[in-house]
Amino acid sequence: MKAKMFSGTTGKVFMLLCAMYFIEYVDRVNLSVAAPLIKTEFGLSNTKLGFALAAFGYCYASFQVIGGYMGDRFGPRKTLAIQGVLWAAGTLLTGFAGGLTSLILARLLVGTGEGGTIPVATRAMSNWVPRERRGFAQGFTHSASRAAAAITPPLVVFMIPFLGWRGAFIVLGLVSLLWVVSWYAYFRDDPKQHRGVTADELAALPTYADFARDTAGERKAVPWIALMIRVLPVTIVFFAHAWGLWMYLSWLPTFFVEHFHISLTHSALYTGGVFVAAVVGNTAGGSLTDWLYIKTGNLNSSRRNVVILGFGGSIVFMSCVLFVQDQTLVALSLAAALFFLEMSCGPVFALPIDVAPAYAGVATGFISTAAGLAAVISPITFGYIIDTTGSYTLPFLASIVILLVGIGFSFWMRPDKVLQVSATEPEPEPEEKFA
Repeated sequence: MKAKMFSGTTGKVFMLLCAMYFIEYVDRVNLSVAAPLIKTEFGLSNTKLGFALAAFGYCYASFQVIGGYMGDRFGPRKTLAIQGVLWAAGTLLTGFAGGLTSLILARLLVGTGEGGTIPVATRAMSNWVPRERRGFAQGFTHSASRAAAAITPPLVVFMIPFLGWRGAFIVLGLVSLLWVVSWYAYFRDDPKQHRGVTADELAALPTYADFARDTAGERKAVPWIALMIRVLPVTIVFFAHAWGLWMYLSWLPTFFVEHFHISLTHSALYTGGVFVAAVVGNTAGGSLTDWLYIKTGNLNSSRRNVVILGFGGSIVFMSCVLFVQDQTLVALSLAAALFFLEMSCGPVFALPIDVAPAYAGVATGFISTAAGLAAVISPITFGYIIDTTGSYTLPFLASIVILLVGIGFSFWMRPDKVLQVSATEPEPEPEEKFA
């Protein structure tokens, strides 16, 4: 089954989604790589730099549910194309920033465009990915994003001597526009409407339905309250994950430069190496949750136990940063902590499709809003703690506490109970028991 994820029309659609995760994450983390240069050029304190790094998160958080709703209502093809144009424009404008205000405005636009892309992509996967490969699909697409986080530091550092940090942002914005054109030209919301899809591929996919309308063609109302209650525990769990992740995404290059007093080039190498572990962790977690589901038929434990394993392992290795002084050992500890943290992505993002396949976009929007909030709070908190205490290790202690809270709420996640809005709606797909 896994091989079909990468071959044929379904494989090409899947790789287009992987490319989106990769490209938008390049545009998401590129500012943190150039941050030491921008901080010096604009004369920013760590707190002000934290506000610039967090600016992306304001709109990213605000547009998660809106983006997911648009994806459910208008389809992923149009919605992702519009979002792509917006985040590409924001990346281009970052290269023309003249100070803190214009820098923040550009990053707000990037956050507006990227806000809701993951919920909309999840909506696309609900039609293009088989049920038993949902964990792998979510894990692998997030691996693509973490590959971007690993490659972006050395890539941007390589581009800066030739183009300057401004030119690097302009080039990356143009690459994003190229993806938009490719996506809109190739993707179709309904797999049956794609000229290249085969009968065998369609047989392996879930039955397509326009979830925005009922059988009479009338537009259905989204069950906002019921949906929010069902995904609230998952949302809190993912906030804990996102808090730690955004600590890495926003501050890791600066952490290595200022805590260990090394060059930006060496910092980029360490940062890239740490995020390689995230690439492996995402795919490993997604594959493990699917394997457990196939092996046991217990959807609940197959999702929850991988989250607990990921958070627990991350806590153990992140604790090493509080006591270890060698920069190489710290980098290895952070890599191991991020590997385990990222194992939770696949099961977490498979949950919205498990719980509410008819409203996967909106459900994922609620969960991704937690990531947006973390993207705002975590970078500012990191910078504030540094400015007030002078310690670059105390923020890691805060992340450990938050991950412990996440483990507690993971026991409230129930992917085995599919949301049913009314008795008149079609029954959800039955859970398959794999021996």
